[in-house]
Order: sequence, then C-alpha cells, then structure tokens
Amino acid sequence: MKTIIAACSQNLSGSRASVQAALRTLLAAPWPSQRDVRAWLQLLSVLQWVLSFLLLGTVSLLFLIYLVFTSFWPISALYLAWIIFDWDTPEKGGRRLPCLRRWPVWRHFRDYFPVKLVKTHDLSPSHNYIIGSHPHGILCVGAFCNFVTGSTGFGEMFPGIRPFLTTLAGNFRLPVFREYLMSGGLCPVTRRAIGYLLSKNGTGNAVAIVIGGAAESLSCRPGVTTLILKNRKGFVRMALQHGAYLVPSFSFGENDLFRQVVFEEGSWMRSIQQRFQKMMGFAPCVFYGRGLTSVRSRGFLPYARPITTVVGEPVMVPKIEDPSREMVDMYHEMYIRSLLKLFNENKTKYGLSETDELHIL
Repeated sequence: MKTIIAACSQNLSGSRASVQAALRTLLAAPWPSQRDVRAWLQLLSVLQWVLSFLLLGTVSLLFLIYLVFTSFWPISALYLAWIIFDWDTPEKGGRRLPCLRRWPVWRHFRDYFPVKLVKTHDLSPSHNYIIGSHPHGILCVGAFCNFVTGSTGFGEMFPGIRPFLTTLAGNFRLPVFREYLMSGGLCPVTRRAIGYLLSKNGTGNAVAIVIGGAAESLSCRPGVTTLILKNRKGFVRMALQHGAYLVPSFSFGENDLFRQVVFEEGSWMRSIQQRFQKMMGFAPCVFYGRGLTSVRSRGFLPYARPITTVVGEPVMVPKIEDPSREMVDMYHEMYIRSLLKLFNENKTKYGLSETDELHIL
C-alpha cells in the first residue's frame, strides 16, 4: 500500500512539474505584436470580401434549393416571394445601409493594399455625375473601396455627394448576394437603374461606371495600361440625356493586384473567353494572386500593392433629351482628353514612369 501511495505521489509531482514547465514555455514564447495582429485582420478582411463576391451568391442559391427538399422548405418559399415582391428595387436606387458602409472591417480592407482617394476638383451637390472608373482590373478593388465603403473618406472629400457603383445586372438575381450589394450602394449597370439615379433621386448623385467592363479585364496585367473606351459611348449619351456631368477617375496600381495568363488575340482560348463574355456578361480570366499563409504562395487573394484613385475635373454636360451622334462624339472626345490629362499629370506620382502611356482601344 505504501508503495502504491509513493508511486502516485511521484506521478502527481511529475505531472505538476510538467504543467509548470509547459506554462513557463508558453509565457516565454513571443506573443504576436500589434503589427502582426493588424496584418492578420487586414488579410481576413480581404478574404471575406473575395469569398463574398465569388461564392456568396452561388452558395446561397444552392442552400435555398437544398432547403426545398427538407422540412424547412417554407424558408425558400418565403424568400422567393420576397424576391418577386422586391424585384425592381435594385433599379430604383437600391436599399443602401449607411451602417454597412461604415463597417470597421473596411478600414482593415483599405489598409491591406493600402487604398487612397485623391481629390483634384470639387463636385457640387446641385448636379448629378457619371464617374468613369478606370481601369477595370480583375476585381475592381479601387472602385469598390472608394465608392462603396466609406473607408477612404469620399463623404468628407465630396460633401453632399452620394456615390453609387454599378455592376452586372445578373448579380441582383442571386439570393442574399443582391441584398449585400444593395446595402453597399451598388446598382445594376442598366439604363433604367442609372436613369433613375440621375433623374428621380434628386441631385448630388454620383454613379460610378467601370466603363471598360469584362472585355478590359482580359487585358489586365502589371505594367500595361490599356483601356476599352473608344467605342464605349453609351455613358456619354446617358449623361447628355440627364444633364449629368462626366467625371474621369483612374486607379493607379489596380492592374498590379493579380497575375493573369493573357491569351493572344486569335487564339482559341481567347475566343472562348470572348464568347463567354458576350453570353454571360463577364470574362473567365485565368489569374492568381497570393495564398492565405504566405506571400510567396499562390492563391486567389490579391497582392498587397498600393492603389491610388484620382478623381479628375468634371466635364460640364448640357441636358439634351435626344442628342445627335455628333454631339455624343464631341463629348466623348472631351471626356477622353480629360482622362488623358488626369493620367499624364499623376502617373509619375503613383508608380509609373514618364514614358508610360495610356492606350485606348
């Protein structure tokens, strides 16, 4: 019996010593610094954004379909009824939530790259505006951060101006994802939706349009500044019809966030991309960025590269209900000249050389 008690005492002493040694080792280990914590918060904020845009709509749709075959089918039925009732809301100004635009996570999102907004001229709240956003890049990070979130100070720089960002109309047909988009102030890139904001929502509205669209994303790669703009004139016609001023903006660094496999014009892969883009409205780009665990690994997260969005001088546009082709061409040319001036005056300030040129196709 004494032998058993002695053995138990030795085991307890050993266990106590082991625990104490483990605690000493844990306390001696270096704790994450504030810088490390900020870096992880920034990375997680970008991760949630990428996953939201790539998966939220599809996953929500599949989940609601799955519920149809379970005892929870009334949830799917009620949401379907809600979408039918709420079908036209995206094209009537949406349903923006200021609290989501001020969500603290967007500050970490901004600081990951970081993203900066630069103002060159005032925008009067007594007018409406169409802001041309260039370039498209892969995921329009600069346009989203500046015109959807309040993290870069758009509201403070342009008091009285309400920014809206347009995106593919098909995104507003996806359950849950449509609510997420509208809450941030996004609207479909359709004549009806843009016309509503420019004519039936008062003044002080700034509708940002990524004019190059999916076609421009196919040419996105670091060191290349090519815009699809020469034959994109619909935004100018709408500006004339509603008397909205045209404002160029350029996001320096947007094309540096990902690496893309660019297929040459005339190749079979390029033709597949272009056909897909015409049918679905977006182009299936083959791209990669950094991984979640390391900058040196490959994944779907953007690289941390600075983005500076410069908002240029407004081009004053008269209101003409039925503008002629010559009138549209004239203001389209004025817009291009204003954009080129903006690019050339700022390119050396934000990472480009004096010899870099803006190619417009």
